[in-house]
Amino acid sequence: MTLRHLTEDDFTRLRDLRADRPEAVREALAGRRRREVLRGDGRLFIVAADHPARGALAVGADASAMADRYDLLDRLAIALERPGVDGVLGTPDIIDDLAALGLLDDKIVVGSMNRGGLRGATFEMDDRFTGYDVPRMVASGVDFAKTLMRVNLDDPATAPTLEATARAVSEAADARLPIMLEPFLSRWVDGRVVNDLSPDAVILSIAIAAGLGASSAYTWMKLPVVADMERVMAATTLPTLLLGGDSGVDPDETFASWEDALCLPGVRGLTVGRTLLYPPDGDVAAAVDIAAGLVHPGVGALRRSETR
Repeated sequence: MTLRHLTEDDFTRLRDLRADRPEAVREALAGRRRREVLRGDGRLFIVAADHPARGALAVGADASAMADRYDLLDRLAIALERPGVDGVLGTPDIIDDLAALGLLDDKIVVGSMNRGGLRGATFEMDDRFTGYDVPRMVASGVDFAKTLMRVNLDDPATAPTLEATARAVSEAADARLPIMLEPFLSRWVDGRVVNDLSPDAVILSIAIAAGLGASSAYTWMKLPVVADMERVMAATTLPTLLLGGDSGVDPDETFASWEDALCLPGVRGLTVGRTLLYPPDGDVAAAVDIAAGLVHPGVGALRRSETR
């Protein structure tokens, strides 16, 4: 393990804080300096790190890339210090670590709610809410909620997941807490859950997700970049963040697809994790800077002028 930003002393303090003063972890999250969700250009760049709690540790061909928590936290620390990064998406364990390390001041914190559908499990479609809930997010100062919503028309576990998601949307609206839904049409293929990334499937998933809950006033979408994105984005008036998917695709191709999709009406930014935290060349800062420049062109222009 090679640390590039955080030190062994940082991790010693984190471990000691968790063992000796657990109340300080909650205090660090609740007491951090907060910001408005939207400001300036009205766009958001969120770094995602909620994969491990679902048992999804792989990045590309490396099956255990995200297994080293210290390495993951170091990569997140690098990302969060880069200009143009607005916040982070994570489960409570990740968010608590980052708060205790003092890395969340002036950052948007997005709480991941449902992690019960473990990767590769026979019950993967039974995606129970085992992470944050709305009352505790509000109490602890989390700024945004996020749920994954996979719809499998051949699996009865989809029904309770939809019901739980609808309840979360209603609770979030009552609390005036923005909530991001990540919908997919999914199916079982050789014992694995596979998401359908065809434009028609994404459009249908949007229609199903948008109608959940007693109010859509605080609902956002988190959508994959697929073919015919102009038609996909015509399916909703809800503010949308684009998700980045897994690493392994040619980075230049990936950035180009994001750049095109970010120009579409309704697209407000990116929520990307493994693609940027584990880039092929290992340079987290450079990958994050490119993405930040796509979301916030002013940041990219400023950085280019500084390097001349």
